[in-house]
Amino acid sequence: MSRKNLLLSLTERKLTAVNSPTEQSAESTLTPAMERNRNRGAFGAITRSIDELAEKAQAVKEFEAKLLEGATVVELDPEQIDVSFVADRIEEDEAAFEELVAAIRERGQDSPILVRPHPERPDRYMTVFGHRRVRAARALGRKVRAVIKLLDDREHVIAQGQENSARADLSFIEKAMFAARLEARGYEREVIMSALSVDKTVVSKMISVTKDIPDDIVSAIGPARNSGRDKWYKVAIKLRSDEALEKARGLIGSLDFLSLDSDARLEFLDTGLDKASAPKRKETAKALVWRPSDGKVAVATKASRASYTLELTDKEAKPFGTWLAGNLESLYEAFRKANS
Repeated sequence: MSRKNLLLSLTERKLTAVNSPTEQSAESTLTPAMERNRNRGAFGAITRSIDELAEKAQAVKEFEAKLLEGATVVELDPEQIDVSFVADRIEEDEAAFEELVAAIRERGQDSPILVRPHPERPDRYMTVFGHRRVRAARALGRKVRAVIKLLDDREHVIAQGQENSARADLSFIEKAMFAARLEARGYEREVIMSALSVDKTVVSKMISVTKDIPDDIVSAIGPARNSGRDKWYKVAIKLRSDEALEKARGLIGSLDFLSLDSDARLEFLDTGLDKASAPKRKETAKALVWRPSDGKVAVATKASRASYTLELTDKEAKPFGTWLAGNLESLYEAFRKANS
């Protein structure tokens, strides 16, 4: 079987529309007694969530096993492996990554990653899927178990996208951004549909969302992993004017917005765009936001007649704030010398 046919046959499920016919069929086979038990209180909801997670994990294992079937597993230095040429995440879930590092440290790497020879650098490899496992191996100072396959760019993005679809841990906006990046690189809609296992209508809606919501606003909101397509569509429609975009950029720079998690930021923006703009007052202090190049902390500064406030948010807010507090004396001395 050719590599092309292998990749296109990896997931034989039908393309996902807004409501999956497969899911509807499964629901219709439930007996009344099964349905009552299925919906019985909080315990039933927790049980279903655990079952869904287990099913997703098993789907990923089956997908990877099928793709890597018959291949030789080798050990590679993670320093020789570069990331994919198309990003599929907005930001990393650091807590989940630390859990992965701990699991690999304790019992080793369960399944190999997939890489291809780097198309431009013959002494290096490019990750197709398994980015977090590469990063974990690098953090642990050990080699990563991998399968090397000769893939072209089209086969690469299909395998990368389908592995993520099987894993089902990418949020709607991350999938939409992935689709938009593929289209920007000239890939046909059929390739994007195959990579994400969705139909043409869903791909069109995904890409329309990314056109209505600029990258800087998406980046400020984050992946919003618990927010589905309906919420993003709703916000996208509201941003189809220059006035709304200007208002949105004001909202994402506010202290209230920066103090929230990703899903709450999306909700805050949605609600804020509905509110009429309050009349500006001359005495209102304006918050300015500074971010370093790595984007891991945001410092909002606000000045009034008698005070000056700093508010730190995002991933490194606590350690950076602790460091500032411990170095106030030397920082103040530097300030005095600079102004003497």
